[in-house]
Amino acid sequence: MHSDPNCIFCKIAAGQIPARKVHEDDELIAFHDIAPWAPVHVLIVPKEHIGSMMEVTEAHEALLGRMMVLSVKLMRELGVTNGYRHVINTGADGGQEVPHLHLHAMGGPRPWNKG
Repeated sequence: MHSDPNCIFCKIAAGQIPARKVHEDDELIAFHDIAPWAPVHVLIVPKEHIGSMMEVTEAHEALLGRMMVLSVKLMRELGVTNGYRHVINTGADGGQEVPHLHLHAMGGPRPWNKG
């Protein structure tokens, strides 16, 4: 599995940087965002270093599907019952701040801080 030694999400996946994890398996790690936009805001991150959606290929289809299915499970487990939002920022112009593919799953009572 490819990782980037300078990537903060690769370091979190490797256990080098602490995070408030809500899920971890062989392919994915999910944790609470450190600057949440909503009452519940988790990031779902592949352990493999994929820079952004611009690097995704057909080989990643199952992984992307697992990310989406996991988001539904986590929102349910975290008590989000009245809807939620999915966001994947891609590249600088798309608002991506960490150059490692990640899915934001956000929910909880409105109003939210952003979004």
